Amino acid sequence: MSEQVDRRSFMKQSMATAAGTALGWHAATGSAAPATGTKEVGVNGMPMGRIKNLKISRLISGGNLISGWSHARDLDYVHHLMRHYNTEEKVIETLALLEECGVNTIIADPRKKPMEIFKKYWDMGGKIQWIAEGHPDPKDIKTNVQKSIDWGASAVYIQGVKGDLWLKNGKVDQLGECVDYIKSQGVPGGLGAHMLDVIINSEARGFDPDFYVKTLHHSDYWSARRPDQKADVVSNPDDNYWSMTPKKTIEFMREVNKPWIAFKVLAAGAIHPNSGFKYAFEGGADFLCVGMFDFQVREDAIIARNTLVASAGRQRPWCA
Repeated sequence: MSEQVDRRSFMKQSMATAAGTALGWHAATGSAAPATGTKEVGVNGMPMGRIKNLKISRLISGGNLISGWSHARDLDYVHHLMRHYNTEEKVIETLALLEECGVNTIIADPRKKPMEIFKKYWDMGGKIQWIAEGHPDPKDIKTNVQKSIDWGASAVYIQGVKGDLWLKNGKVDQLGECVDYIKSQGVPGGLGAHMLDVIINSEARGFDPDFYVKTLHHSDYWSARRPDQKADVVSNPDDNYWSMTPKKTIEFMREVNKPWIAFKVLAAGAIHPNSGFKYAFEGGADFLCVGMFDFQVREDAIIARNTLVASAGRQRPWCA
């Protein structure tokens, strides 16, 4: 009983902190309406979209910061730094801040730490939606996915590394079977990839996922892929690129009539949100998944909203 009281007290304190941090939101962003296709808005004016029955903020939080996985090139200590900084209390505070700033959804892996924290946060009254990364096995497409659904995932998609590997290993048909299984369980089912060929095969074979999760970022950053780097993302030892064919991705996705969540839009912190958000939204993404520390949430939310208000270069129709 005392533990529950302490949790509820902490939740109230976290919400109060988040509210204080978000003060001045409207003054900072103005009162202009979001761009065409993003007319639905949520908390603090955050533009929203829909995937099936889910109402989702255009800016989605990534879950790597909770799990402690980082993409920091050759800085191996960053994983440990993230895990020490993002304690359970800090994560709960960050989730509250995300909701206060209008970010109502997070993508995270189905591992012990995020799953247990989500459960505690929901027990405290938090409402953030969890889109689960699916980590199934080609020989067992159900167990891992079902675990996330049973735990409370609002949607599940086959994680990008899995999509790439299954394609490379000749298991592409199992991707379609897994998408069908997710959808059969009553939640939206998606397919993720770094390699555009995963999406091309999905469209050609009629897999019909409810949404795609595909990398998109420009290459105008100092540690971008070098001409001598030929490995794909899964095999890449340099850890400094995720969207190998951004222009081709933009062109192909323009003809795909499905919601698209773009991830790695900042090339894992190498690109400023002002630039990365603009490129991804104008490139056709319906949602952006961005990993954020607590001290980045408010600024990123403001930038996302302002980008959608000002963006005029988008050619792909809004699909969510």
